[in-house]
Amino acid sequence: MKFIASESFWDLFPEAEIGLILFKDIKMEEKSNREIRDKLDNANEKALDYLTKPVFSENPVIKVWRDAFKLFKTKKGARCSIEALLKRVAKDKDVGSINPLVDIYNAASLNYALPCGAEDIDKFVGDVKLEITEGNDPFQAIGDDKESPTLEGELCYRDEKGAICRCFNWRDCQRTMITEETKNAILFMENIDPDRKDDLKEAINYLGENLKTHLEGNIQIHFLTKDNPSIEIK
Repeated sequence: MKFIASESFWDLFPEAEIGLILFKDIKMEEKSNREIRDKLDNANEKALDYLTKPVFSENPVIKVWRDAFKLFKTKKGARCSIEALLKRVAKDKDVGSINPLVDIYNAASLNYALPCGAEDIDKFVGDVKLEITEGNDPFQAIGDDKESPTLEGELCYRDEKGAICRCFNWRDCQRTMITEETKNAILFMENIDPDRKDDLKEAINYLGENLKTHLEGNIQIHFLTKDNPSIEIK
């Protein structure tokens, strides 16, 4: 099984870089311990450092993704996942605890103002690809009670059974979501700003260190570029 960032992705974002962590044999806990919750609380505060402009959409970490989402077909109102997190922080609605793995990657995302998501590897069907789709990939978002298939020309993560994450990094699906039973996961962190390559590396290292410390398991870190667009994941 492979993860492949397809040519149609690199055509849109030739200078992008995707940080990946393969996290296997996870010792998942039901709830986050105090140290993880403290890290998430601190990350909520740190995130405010990125919001220096009076108009939310003019902050550089938001604007770069607003511009990116104009390059492919999106569902109305779809935004990058980091925008959703930062908007909550801006409204004094801190991102709260969900489970240890999600809390750790949300803390990384907030600390570095980069989008981050995770999926359960064992629920994938065939290779996973990040690419422009012809549309109608089955998709049911976390928390939704009905399907919302992809659009023609949309950029999404998908496997042979359907979309995994719609509109690049907008919303994840229920089928491959992280749960208390997850044993093997893949975590994605995307950067499309050439000036933030070092930030991506720091964020991935932060993420890996905290996953290893709090959930044990085996960590493999990879960085995908146009010249290195795929890895084996299972």
